[in-house]
Amino acid sequence: MTGVQTCALPICKWANLDIVYTPQFDSDRFINGERISYWNSNLGRLAGQDAIQHTDKPSRWFRDDEIAVRLYKNINSYELALYGYRGYWKSPGGQNAAATQAIFPDLNVYGASVRGDVGKGIGNMEFGYYESDDDRSGKNGNINNSELRFLAGYVQEIGKDFTAGLQYYVEYMTDYSQYKDSSPSGLTRDRDRHLVTVRLTKLLINQNLRCSLFTYFSPSDKDVYMRPNVNYKVSDNLAVEAGANIFFGDYPSTFFGQFRNDTNLYTALRYSF
Repeated sequence: MTGVQTCALPICKWANLDIVYTPQFDSDRFINGERISYWNSNLGRLAGQDAIQHTDKPSRWFRDDEIAVRLYKNINSYELALYGYRGYWKSPGGQNAAATQAIFPDLNVYGASVRGDVGKGIGNMEFGYYESDDDRSGKNGNINNSELRFLAGYVQEIGKDFTAGLQYYVEYMTDYSQYKDSSPSGLTRDRDRHLVTVRLTKLLINQNLRCSLFTYFSPSDKDVYMRPNVNYKVSDNLAVEAGANIFFGDYPSTFFGQFRNDTNLYTALRYSF
């Protein structure tokens, strides 16, 4: 298991500093075709076990490491923060020259956020610059382009034990013309990717029953991902739940559209001690 070192420091009277150091790169969990099919841009179609995505993952201790920094301050009812990260794209962000392995290129991230009271609810805004350090010019079609990312959200209790949350998220590719020139014809993505999320949560039966619906909708990709869930707390130690992962999409090449045939139901039994 990858070790993570965390440090929280009050660097002065007006700010706090969090530092997280990971001595060995820890990637996201991602779909590679072993169990669920995915869109393979090299083949121009959905692929699965006939084209499992092999990766060249950075794995050297203390050389392929990550560091994240957060500087934050509370002012009245608002939290202001600055962020920095040096490491790698957490999911495969390109492929080697021979197109035989997916790779995790170097990545630097710089960001800022604000969160606090807005009307009767809580609002937040976040901004980040994802600098693809292995291809700052955007001319290498085998590596992810740098991006600007923006997120705005708001959550409010709109009824007794009934909470609604709304978020808007956008990814903006910075060197789009270079990306188009270096990508195979017909396989380019849009410059912008927009995503709207809605979360509804209702508590019932003395707050022992939680019903929720989390929906992602991308107006640019024209696809949808819905996550309904029902969780019932039987006792202090035992809980049961059921839910679903539901996908829609007009195109098999989009982020959620590639999973439109993978809608599933699930149940779970959780015991805590």
